[in-house]
Amino acid sequence: MHPASPRQPPGSNCRCYTHVCAEILTRTGTPAKITSDRFEVAPASDWRPVVPDQPGGRIRATPVMAAGLLARAGQVRFPLPGGDAFTHRLIDRHLAAMEAAGATLSVTASHVEARLPVPGAVPFAVDVMTQKWGPSLGATVTAMLLAARARGASTILNPNSEPEVLATAALLAAGGVDIRWQGATALHITGTDRVTGGTVDIPPDRLEATTLALACAITGGAVHLSNVPVATFPAALVTMLGDCGIELVPQDDGTLARSPGGPRPVQTATVSARCSDVQPQLTAYLTQAPGTSRIEERIYTARDSHVAPLRAFGAAVTSDGSAITVHGPSPLTAARVAGEDIRAIAALVIAALAAEGTSTVQGVYHLQRGYDNLLSKLATMGAELEVIQE
Repeated sequence: MHPASPRQPPGSNCRCYTHVCAEILTRTGTPAKITSDRFEVAPASDWRPVVPDQPGGRIRATPVMAAGLLARAGQVRFPLPGGDAFTHRLIDRHLAAMEAAGATLSVTASHVEARLPVPGAVPFAVDVMTQKWGPSLGATVTAMLLAARARGASTILNPNSEPEVLATAALLAAGGVDIRWQGATALHITGTDRVTGGTVDIPPDRLEATTLALACAITGGAVHLSNVPVATFPAALVTMLGDCGIELVPQDDGTLARSPGGPRPVQTATVSARCSDVQPQLTAYLTQAPGTSRIEERIYTARDSHVAPLRAFGAAVTSDGSAITVHGPSPLTAARVAGEDIRAIAALVIAALAAEGTSTVQGVYHLQRGYDNLLSKLATMGAELEVIQE
């Protein structure tokens, strides 16, 4: 990476995912604000149970926030969620949870309306396992919010147990909701008429940390990830990164990510549920590994929107169904590329950092949906970046 000299600070004029959520909460009657590293929500005095099309149609969490409104106001109207364009992603498990809680649904091509009978959500059981992608993280949280207000004991079958779910469970438990895990098979929740306030620490973002590690490693650098312990990274991801030549070493209050021997090819890297969101970034990194790498995408088998733009940089990368093959090392040269989903854009930024010359990556606003000022952090670490508003 080179010394940073951005004419416009990377990340300026950004509205990240968290700010969009705060706007939705505030506009639907629940005052929310972000101050420094705190997200604060005050109790609502009057609910407006209609999620605005903008910003509701921009993010994947819209059904989750709608479930909270439904549980409190007894009704909600919300747009179908936005998010990444690399594949069609259903919200059927979210809707199944709402129906199981007693809601009557009306679904159109663009919106969902849900209404609970008086006095509100009923105890229920729902399975949040998807047909293709394993336990749904979002639908697990949707069901948790509904169950927290149901008068009785509810059961969520095959719940997702990723850190975001555990943090949600901790916040609800701090507010007086009885939550009991039955291994990986079920989550039992007994609701309450009144969820009190509470404070919970948000876990570090393992996807952002991995993206930063790959960005540094592809340029021959290393990075200390403060307040991100090695335990933040799923075991499967630690193994995959290790196979590719990246070490994650505990250091001080976080993790030192380094690649002392440089990128290594992997004969077959199988991408599981907890690694899919770093597959595009990993593909970009492997363009610099000497040899042939093969990546098997088991979750989103159509996740290859980054492949063609990487070829524009000069990378020897192809996709065939769910398999991506990378021949390296490839000398990357500057290119003008575009992407339509957050992880593809992250992969293109990583490739641009390693490419000779100045590249233009269009669509970086996607990064703002899921990363906390990623470009500013890269600039702080030495990347030469400039954000141009078009």
